[in-house]
Amino acid sequence: MSEQLSEQELIRRDALTKLRALGIDPFPAAEFPVSHTSEAIKATFVDQPFDVVFAGRLMTFRVMGKASFAVLRDHMGDQQIYIARDEISPGEDKSMYDEVWRHLLHLGDFIGVEGHVFRTRTGEITIHVKKMTVLGKALRPLPVVKTDEQGNVHDAFTDPEQRYRMRYVDLNVNPGVRETFLKRSRIVTAMRVCMTDAGYHEVDTPVLQPIPGGAAARPFETHHNALDMPLYLRIANELYLKRLIVGGFEGVFEFSRNFRNEGMDRTHNPEFTIMELYVAYKDYRWMMGFMEGMLEKVCMAANGSSSATFKENKIHFAAPFKRITMCGSIQEKTGKDVLEMDEPSLRSLCAGNNIHIEPSMGKGKLIDELFSALVQPELIQPTFVCDFPVEMSPLCKKHRDDPRLTERFELFVNGFELANAYSELNDPIDQRERFEAQLELQKRGDDEAMFIDQDFLRALEYGMPPTSGVGIGVDRLVMLLTNNPAIQEVLLFPQMRPEKFD
Repeated sequence: MSEQLSEQELIRRDALTKLRALGIDPFPAAEFPVSHTSEAIKATFVDQPFDVVFAGRLMTFRVMGKASFAVLRDHMGDQQIYIARDEISPGEDKSMYDEVWRHLLHLGDFIGVEGHVFRTRTGEITIHVKKMTVLGKALRPLPVVKTDEQGNVHDAFTDPEQRYRMRYVDLNVNPGVRETFLKRSRIVTAMRVCMTDAGYHEVDTPVLQPIPGGAAARPFETHHNALDMPLYLRIANELYLKRLIVGGFEGVFEFSRNFRNEGMDRTHNPEFTIMELYVAYKDYRWMMGFMEGMLEKVCMAANGSSSATFKENKIHFAAPFKRITMCGSIQEKTGKDVLEMDEPSLRSLCAGNNIHIEPSMGKGKLIDELFSALVQPELIQPTFVCDFPVEMSPLCKKHRDDPRLTERFELFVNGFELANAYSELNDPIDQRERFEAQLELQKRGDDEAMFIDQDFLRALEYGMPPTSGVGIGVDRLVMLLTNNPAIQEVLLFPQMRPEKFD
């Protein structure tokens, strides 16, 4: 079935044909030698005119007799231009410019201009155009947001599903969206600088893995035809990074795209970005201090302050962060020491607090459910939740003071987890036993339980020094620092159901 074109789309395609009939290529291949961005023009101009070559998308224009004003938008902002028909440079076909400018250009088209910068009587820094070039014809109109005399906004491009599907439109018509992703870039850069300045090395590890390890999550599975074997998209890069510590690196980190075949909501997307860092000869207490310092610097890079506003809360990232224990915080809410309770007692405690649980859940997951329901929502300011039960942490070293616990913390901010860190388990015998316990959970139907990675166990048997590791959810960090309550707002192309085309 052929596509039904709107009236506006038909007008633009007719203009495309007419441009070509005039000998104008609406999609030229040659380089257009831009000399200044819109930001550079405003920063450079004082009172002395100077020549510029500028390009951008046509956002507004108004024709006034033989003169016209318009606004072009580049990646740095908006720039006003002025075109006078009789002042086009000698040798140019003025009638062609008249025809093109008045009838064949539309909002959304890309054009390039050459001329000089001046200030209008109203004080607007403007380009006086001497030559114009069509650089790219837009065959669909951008949404035009209108505001009436009462201040009511009409035709705004605000539907979330459309915005996420057509981010290329969203970025053009909703200026705040671009700023979110510019901040995201600054956040990642600041994190990278902190770690490289500390002497740690950025590395790459496999996305396709024969065994999905490093986290308790359901993986995506695929098949490698040449090897005739299943492969999994990584759920974490932890086990590969720790292999590098075994190999002699003292500190390694990676910004990795991870994939988990799980539900989607305002804080979860099946494809997401994690930064994982592993440093030899350190423990989880040292990592808390490193995280405090890094996150304060990252907040400064994003917002120029050590604080960020998220919804109605002002979040303070200046060190030190509050520190509590997982089991102690549950005991404060319930009066019960969950470490002393067996599985049936934990199930009863969950039921008494109206917490839904599954038959496949073991002691660790039951404690996690209690914490998630009773404690987590109240953790607004950055809080290190420390010392998790051993059943919840199959890759973590047992606590030096209590073997029922592990040396682990999770960082919570505004009620959700931002980071997860351990004193890493480097005892290969203990690690094998933990993997085998996870295998038993698999048999009970826990599809998030970990696989046994025999090669990783072999690596540990060659010896790994004491090591601290952390994983930070980059998308969630960006959410916090840009005041976006949905993860889809900080992903350029979040996962969506397939769109149906007629």
